Amino acid sequence: MTTNAPRPEVLRYTAFSSDPDGGNPAGVVLDATGLDDGDMLAVAADLGYSESAFLTAPPTGLGDGEERAYGIRYFSPRAEVPFCGHATVATAVALAERTGPGKLVFATRAGTVPVEVTEEGGTVRATLTSVEPSVEEIADADLTEALAALGWPAADLDAAFPPRVAFAGARHLVLAAATRARLADLSYDFARLEALMHRLDLTTLQLVWRESATVFHVRDPFPVGGVVEDPATGAAAAAFGAYARELGLVPADAVLTLHQGEDLGRPGELTVTLRAGDARVRVSGAGARIG
Repeated sequence: MTTNAPRPEVLRYTAFSSDPDGGNPAGVVLDATGLDDGDMLAVAADLGYSESAFLTAPPTGLGDGEERAYGIRYFSPRAEVPFCGHATVATAVALAERTGPGKLVFATRAGTVPVEVTEEGGTVRATLTSVEPSVEEIADADLTEALAALGWPAADLDAAFPPRVAFAGARHLVLAAATRARLADLSYDFARLEALMHRLDLTTLQLVWRESATVFHVRDPFPVGGVVEDPATGAAAAAFGAYARELGLVPADAVLTLHQGEDLGRPGELTVTLRAGDARVRVSGAGARIG
């Protein structure tokens, strides 16, 4: 560690699965007091998970008295990221196991993120509410470069799902595969895709295949984080919900199920809830301690 502070307790939780061998693992530090940026990055790099979360004191005035309030920061093995959904869920589950279910609120670099934690039948679930989302078009040249880095012919895309950059705390390029086989066959040029993502300020690519009206399979390359693929991506799920609603691909009131991690041997399930009249997106999932 780069400070004189004692090494923090680092917890390991998975998000979007009740099975420790499923979902997306995250490191959780419930007290990051005294840690500087270098310390947090070192912890994240040592763990090697796609992200780790670090709790800090909340800013003055956060919360309304009913919520437990915290500051939170997220680090991949390479850099800090503004928001991470799976590490938020993992942290909320870790807190609930210590202080009980209920309402939480986190101050992230992307904005304020409320979370509600419930427990039923021994399974703990957390539901985060995203910041205000947005969706924008991607330039033709940038799309061509993304497809070249992926090794995907343009003909393998689903024409019903136009490529877009979606944001709900972090930026993600949404690309839809026409077949499940196309989604399953993921072998990309790491350096080339990483360079494009840095230039466009993307956190992941949200690659999707539609199984039915409300069921999707998704994968998320994450080279900018030093990880080939993220096993379950809450921030991208929120961004995808906003994208699907804005483009009229799903109703304004909808509950979507996203399956992720199957191709990595870490199956997880993300529930995306859209509410008419509320631009924000809710993402829910179970969590469990690892080890």
